[in-house]
Amino acid sequence: MLDDRTTAETMWPTAYPQGYAVVDVETTGLARDDRIVSAAVYRLDAQGNVEDHWYTLVNPQRDPGPVWIHGLTSDLLQDAPLFKDIAEEFAGRLADRVLVAHNAIFDWQMIAREYARAAETAPVRQRLCTIALSKELNLPLPNHKLESLAAHFGVVQQRAHHALDDARVLAEAFRPSLHAAARDGVRLPLLECRPLTEWSDSPVTPRIGQQASYRGGGWRPSRRRPPCPHPNPGRFEDGKPLKQGMRIAFSGDTSVDRELLEDRAVEAGLHIATGVSRLTSLLVTNDPDSATSKTLKAKSFGTPVVDEAAFTQLLRDVAPAGD
Repeated sequence: MLDDRTTAETMWPTAYPQGYAVVDVETTGLARDDRIVSAAVYRLDAQGNVEDHWYTLVNPQRDPGPVWIHGLTSDLLQDAPLFKDIAEEFAGRLADRVLVAHNAIFDWQMIAREYARAAETAPVRQRLCTIALSKELNLPLPNHKLESLAAHFGVVQQRAHHALDDARVLAEAFRPSLHAAARDGVRLPLLECRPLTEWSDSPVTPRIGQQASYRGGGWRPSRRRPPCPHPNPGRFEDGKPLKQGMRIAFSGDTSVDRELLEDRAVEAGLHIATGVSRLTSLLVTNDPDSATSKTLKAKSFGTPVVDEAAFTQLLRDVAPAGD
C-alpha cells in the first residue's frame, strides 16, 4: 500500500488544483437573507498540507439566530467587524484556490451573498464538497455528518459548530481523502462557482419575536412561494420542451444558487416541488446515483431525471400551458 508521500511524489494527478481553502461559516440561519456570524479558512497546498489558518467573528447586524448551535450571542458579536470590513482579507484567503467545505453549496451561497451585499465579488471559481468526495471514494460512513467523516479518519472534534474547529477538522479529514483520490485516480467532484452580481434582501426576514420554522435538521425562516397558476400537464418527455405547470424537484448540490434556479423556474411558469411523488414531472440533480430520498423515489416512480446543465437549457424554451 502506498503512503501519502509516495502518492504525492510519484502519482499526483497533474489535473488536480494547486491549492485549497477549507472553509466553514456559522450563520444566523439557513435562508437566503441570513447572515454570517463567524468564518474560518485553512489554506492548504496542492497535496492538502496546511499552510496557515484564519478566523473572525462577524457582526450580522441582526438577531444571531440559533445561539444554541453556534454559541454566538448578540453581546459577543456587538463589537465584531462587519462583513464589508473583513471582505478584503477573506478574499485574500480564498483567491486562486478551490473552496472546500462540508455541504459546500451552503457555505458558498452564504459567502457569495455577503459579497454581493457588499457590492463585491468573492474570488472563488470552483468548489469541492467533501460529502460528494466521500461518495466518490465510497467511504463506509454511517451518514454524511462531519463528525462521521472525522471519526473515519481519526480526527478529534473539540468544539463542534465553532467555525475554526470545524474548518480544522475538515482540513485534517480532507488531506487523506485527497490522497486516496489521487492514489485511486478519482476525478475530483469540482463544481463551478458563479458569483452573484446583484443583491436585495427579502423584506420578510424574521427578526426577534417573529416566527421561524425548523426544517430538515436546520433552523431557517419560512419562505412561501405563490401557487403555480397552471395545471400540471404531466411528466417531462425527453426531446420535448418543458411545459408551464410542470412540477420540478431539485436534489443535491448545484453550480448556480439553488434559490436562483428555483426563481427562474417559477418565472417560467413551473411549479417547485419540495419532494418527489408520482405527480412530479422532473427531478433535477447533478448526482443521479446518490441515495437521497428524492433520487430513490424518482427511480421507484420512474420520474424523469436531468442534470443542472440540461435543465438550464430547457428553461430557455418553456412551452405555454395548454400547448
